[in-house]
Amino acid sequence: MENQLANAQWNGSKRPVLLIFDVNETLIDFESLNPLFARVFGDKRVMREWLGHLLMYSMTLTLTGLYKDYCTLGGGLFHMVGAIHGINIGQEHIEALKEGMKTLPAHWDAEEGLKRLRDAGYRMVTLTNSPAMPNRKSPLENAGLSKFFERQFSIESARAYKPSLVYHMVADAMNLAPEQCCMVATHVSVTISAQSAGLSAALLTRPGNAPLLIPGLPQPNIVVADFPKLAEEMAGLSE
Repeated sequence: MENQLANAQWNGSKRPVLLIFDVNETLIDFESLNPLFARVFGDKRVMREWLGHLLMYSMTLTLTGLYKDYCTLGGGLFHMVGAIHGINIGQEHIEALKEGMKTLPAHWDAEEGLKRLRDAGYRMVTLTNSPAMPNRKSPLENAGLSKFFERQFSIESARAYKPSLVYHMVADAMNLAPEQCCMVATHVSVTISAQSAGLSAALLTRPGNAPLLIPGLPQPNIVVADFPKLAEEMAGLSE
């Protein structure tokens, strides 16, 4: 099969005006939840199982016209995964998970990559599944990355998770056409849905993620393993 980094250079006709960043896993590190899952389940790899359910059921809610916020859904799925493994999940575990989801650290390469992209003249915003958190810092603020972004958008405004028309919500709010925007994400479900909405897309292959190389499906305009490589390639694009 084609090497997963076969398009580590931009494959597109135009330099995007706006970069829209997914937050969870792309900018902030879910692997920091591994110790909690290791303590509760005896295996840190269960975090990936739970995260897969979180992605699947967030889409299920959107497709069926239902909505629960990301932290509430994450807590319910923690209970469900516990039942699957025969583990009793207590309220203290749920509270530890929710607090962990709100205070995830930045990936090691995020700040330097964002600085390089800002210096290259890119406008940048975020689009997160996480709900607004009155009277406390957002996960992005907590990770020290909010200074790089013009605005922080949440799917909570539309009460619909990706994939949905939330991409157009962001483009409209920034007074741009979808084709002027590029979605930067770690999950292929996000890049496919963004491209289907008319955006370009960049895929960061964080641990546990890879391209979906099936003919006929939209492939990201660029696939890179880390932010320095993304910044290097995007900074070199002509206007």
